[in-house]
Amino acid sequence: MKQIPEVSVIIPAWNEAAFIAGTLQAVRQAAADKYAIELIVVDDGSDDATYALAVPWADSIVRHPVRRGKGAAMQTGKIVSQGQALVFLDADLGVTAQSFLSLLKPLDEGKADMTVARLPAAVRPGGFGLVKLLAGQGIIRLTGFRCAAPLSGQRAVRREVLERIGRIADGFGVEVGLTIDAVKLGYRVQEVEVPFAHRESGRDLQSWLHRFRQLCAVSAALWRRWVRPIC
Repeated sequence: MKQIPEVSVIIPAWNEAAFIAGTLQAVRQAAADKYAIELIVVDDGSDDATYALAVPWADSIVRHPVRRGKGAAMQTGKIVSQGQALVFLDADLGVTAQSFLSLLKPLDEGKADMTVARLPAAVRPGGFGLVKLLAGQGIIRLTGFRCAAPLSGQRAVRREVLERIGRIADGFGVEVGLTIDAVKLGYRVQEVEVPFAHRESGRDLQSWLHRFRQLCAVSAALWRRWVRPIC
């Protein structure tokens, strides 16, 4: 009989051939003998070797025929998962993904219902922090909750929290939306310092375009939760 997983680790991925195998291997090795996990990859319309490289490590791979965005990929992962705790990780964490167990400790100890990773400071200069400032201030104004890492994509959450929230924001607004909805519903959200490291954006044109899209998505998530609060 197949063992029902305690933890579902869900990794949305789009064109992550350079990192996906290392990230999955690190998760698998860290969880060995500690948790019964299922490792789920949601391939969000990749046109590189992401799928093929994930096959040896993932328990389940769901493929979107076209790119639908991070929020949709997370929703797909949630739907197919079985664990009572869900961990969402970015695909480009590489070997540092082994630190994901730190996100589960407060849940196991009954101290939190959702944990959010605070990553070390960036190594190279990036943007000017406008998106992070908008996200942080928006969360404070809508909930009173102050967070140092409002945009962090690395988090663990009890299934019951996601089931009650129901909705997941589109694109890059997903993390902000989840934090607001969880706090508004009275769940305990705790930030945890975790030594994750992933690909950093710089100050080239592609990086600025990414930040602009992120700004639009975060603004939309805040607006929707202002006009349609969850409670």
